Amino acid sequence: MAQSAHRWKAVAAVSTAAGLIALGLGAPGAAAATTPRIDLKVLVVDNGDSPVQAITAQLRSTGIPYTVVDLNDAGRPAITSAFLADTVGGTPRARYQGVVLPNETPFGAGSAEQTALEAYEKTYGIPQVDAYTWAHPEVGLDYSVYSGTLDGRTADVTTAGRAGWFGYLDGAVAFEDNSASTQESYGFVATPRTGFTSYVDVPVPGGTGRGSLIGEYAHDGRRELVVTFAYNQYQQQFRVLARGIVEWLTQGVHLGQARNYFEVHVDDVFAPDSRWDTAHNCTPGDFTCPGGDGAGTVPIRMTAADAQYAAQWQQEHGFKLDMVYNAGSGEEWKTENGGTDALATQMLADKAKYRWINHTYTHKFLGCVQDTTSVPWSCAKNADGSTQYLSRADISAEIGDNYNWGVGKGLPLNRAELVTGEHSGLRTLPQQPDDNPNLAGALAANGVKWTASDNSREPEQRSVGSSTLTVPRYPMNVYYNTGTDAEMADEYNWIYTSAADGGSGLCENNPSSTCLPAPLDTATGYRSYIVPQEARTALGHAISGDPRPHYAHQSNLAEDRTLYPVLNKVLADYQALFADNTPLENLAQAAIGTELQRRAAWQAALASGKVTAYRVGNTVTITAPSGTQIPVTVPEGSKQQLLLGTTTFGTAYAGRRSAWGAPAALQSALTLKLP
Repeated sequence: MAQSAHRWKAVAAVSTAAGLIALGLGAPGAAAATTPRIDLKVLVVDNGDSPVQAITAQLRSTGIPYTVVDLNDAGRPAITSAFLADTVGGTPRARYQGVVLPNETPFGAGSAEQTALEAYEKTYGIPQVDAYTWAHPEVGLDYSVYSGTLDGRTADVTTAGRAGWFGYLDGAVAFEDNSASTQESYGFVATPRTGFTSYVDVPVPGGTGRGSLIGEYAHDGRRELVVTFAYNQYQQQFRVLARGIVEWLTQGVHLGQARNYFEVHVDDVFAPDSRWDTAHNCTPGDFTCPGGDGAGTVPIRMTAADAQYAAQWQQEHGFKLDMVYNAGSGEEWKTENGGTDALATQMLADKAKYRWINHTYTHKFLGCVQDTTSVPWSCAKNADGSTQYLSRADISAEIGDNYNWGVGKGLPLNRAELVTGEHSGLRTLPQQPDDNPNLAGALAANGVKWTASDNSREPEQRSVGSSTLTVPRYPMNVYYNTGTDAEMADEYNWIYTSAADGGSGLCENNPSSTCLPAPLDTATGYRSYIVPQEARTALGHAISGDPRPHYAHQSNLAEDRTLYPVLNKVLADYQALFADNTPLENLAQAAIGTELQRRAAWQAALASGKVTAYRVGNTVTITAPSGTQIPVTVPEGSKQQLLLGTTTFGTAYAGRRSAWGAPAALQSALTLKLP
């Protein structure tokens, strides 16, 4: 196939889709007669296509430093021997531990740049990833036995893949097929030739036998990881396979670490939630519900039986929920219902089975004083025209009273964690463009270091005053104002169907939304349509190494218990994909906040140019700005050098050991001894 035809096919497909020898440390070539220094950084040659950008995104999220050479930039540096390698103190240095290319010969076969790169890889044993190429003998494959869409196909990790870089996977890898009208994945399926080891293969569509999609081609003293399907960073098949691609590229020794996370906050515990009014298509009590006064609707609140089920579900699934509670709302409910509360009694009896987070005493709005005389609401004004805010004393009372109630009941609380009602107090566009100026002081006075924010509004962690950081949370598409499957489907229909089909029509003019082709059946639509969609979204966050928690509401654990089908599918799908050595990390809010904080500090350290990391033989040496926590991934058996002796480094995950590390006492560098 001509190069131009290959590139056209790559662009077309992308547009529709949305052993340590390899490090050159055991047997370097003649130009590296002494044991070389290999810098722990990756070279990325980018042609603008999504496969390269997907791998780059994985490098960044993992925390691996990289240098990008943009092929579309006329002023880019030339790939020469001097660009790739030099000497430091008389020791040969390879500047990059691995190379990511858009295909096997992006500079052209026989060109000066291609020749320099290949010589560098031979001399230092540097591995190369061909991010996406077609099947042909030059990459160790026969010509394709199939080329075309892979939508809905199921690939498998081979025996060699399981024994090596893809050993964190347990099951088949399904290629997404989200739309029958859109081609989402294109690939080439081919039979390996001599020197090629397939790591991921697939049954030949419409034929017999199997063909490779990812494999290693060893030839001419070089090693290439050959990928023959197109992808982008958001597709599930890439997210599942990305770890293996990066571990092969770095041979399992690199800065950064990648783990999979899943946490769920259950808001409004002890408080009742208003119910969706199916007659008026709004929620009584909301400012946007002038037609529904709530007559005939009963608020949604968990029962003691629901609490018993939650505790049992946690035990059966080995997964802990975070109960985000409003004590004052619960006390008010108890007063209005004869002075007893079976729900609270049951949950307090099981208090040690959950994590608990302060959600303020009465769920009061902690931002500006809301003027609800018009729709939408606005911030009330003082006489001088300035915004009227809830006072620091009132905010502090909401936080402190709820915390003190929990301590009095023996809840296992962390004073540093907080979720305000509706994430209020933080800026709320368009009405309140700034934080309540009284918020930061109240948070500091109550020892709050981590306060939740809405990821759909503010996806990045930020500071609130000098002592508090936000923890962005993903809202789950399981509505707080529904207790049954039918109510959930009814409200979903209202939001996501056209006016002609009886919906609100909001989806028709919203560029970020798509209308349903027809309204869901309210009897079956939630389980058959909404649950798989929401589970796929949550699983996508989990397998991309994103620690941000998800949140739903206590109403979703009541009545039809609508949250559990989503959680069950996320956990079952994850377990089917990943081996036991790659569990879902289920962190508390403070640990999530710390993880996000460390990631931001690490990216800043990399951007400063003050991080140095390299390997000579079996010794890895890393220096960073003082106080910086350094993420590192190394093979099992690796040790950290102490002033006297060594200690095991990190914790086991996905067949490697990884951790946030720092230099040992009286040492200026983090030094690791590899097995």
